[in-house]
Amino acid sequence: MKKTHQNIRTWYKLYGRLDLPWRTTTDPYHIYLSEVMLQQTQVSTVLERYYFPFLKKFPTLKALGTAPLDDVLKMWEGLGYYNRAKNLHKTAKILTQRGQAQGVPPTLPLNIDELIKLPGIGKNTAHAVAAFAFKQPVPIMEANVKRILCRLYKLKTPTDKALWEIAYNFVDKENPFDYNQAMMDIGSSICTPKNPQCTLCPLSSICQGKEEPTRYPNKKKRVVPTREQNIMLYTYNDKLSLTQRTGKFLHGLWGFEEIDVPLCASEYIGEVSHTYTHFKRICKIYVYDELDATRNNYFTVQEIRKLAISKVDDKILKLYLDTIQTY
Repeated sequence: MKKTHQNIRTWYKLYGRLDLPWRTTTDPYHIYLSEVMLQQTQVSTVLERYYFPFLKKFPTLKALGTAPLDDVLKMWEGLGYYNRAKNLHKTAKILTQRGQAQGVPPTLPLNIDELIKLPGIGKNTAHAVAAFAFKQPVPIMEANVKRILCRLYKLKTPTDKALWEIAYNFVDKENPFDYNQAMMDIGSSICTPKNPQCTLCPLSSICQGKEEPTRYPNKKKRVVPTREQNIMLYTYNDKLSLTQRTGKFLHGLWGFEEIDVPLCASEYIGEVSHTYTHFKRICKIYVYDELDATRNNYFTVQEIRKLAISKVDDKILKLYLDTIQTY
């Protein structure tokens, strides 16, 4: 195992993404933020558009914990999976209040079990914070690492419990930071889902599945259901009506109103679609010009730009603007 760990460390020093900002900092908050942002999101997207602007707006846990949720959602706009932002804000608020009660700056707990108790921090995120922020000798278990472990041991349908046991046995306890970062990089650049480059892999000598690596693990066939909705744009004095969502889906974001049956006097202007993780949303868009202000919140386009809205609502707004410009 020592030889394997040495191979991983050597590879990481030569080919790893050593300059990623969350790998060159010792600030637990910065590392925690990166872990949340990187869930279901590509590194390039986080790095180029979200990580630095978010930290500029909320440079500390306290700044995040005392900020209005609307401001947090606005900075998260376009990154998707908005529950991540809401839970990030909840956790910062909890830690800020805890720090104020104790008369100390807010900090993330060192203990994995305590981390998991915080909103939005699951088992893998807790392990990642422990390994990267606090250098604890624990493994992580994101998609790339799962794939590597399955191929190393020829596992087609392992349980999470079995994978975690393997991961704990395999982790480099003396160098958990470099080891875990390297495993993610190997999975994203070499041990890829399709066309893995086994001859370049530092784990090739011990990999049991390298003859047919794409057989491990089994791929789950996923059917994405489609939801069709009617969206009504209520206009009054060149302003549009939006409501702030209170349900679980896109909670806290502003959006245009869904309606079961379009109003007779409304005008159909087209449709927009957006694919989420578990379903595809197709929205048929209607515009209704009101003679009186019958709703609570009307906004100019400039005001809407300052609100936190979802990607699909942004597409709806663009369709509306393109439509009125053609008249």
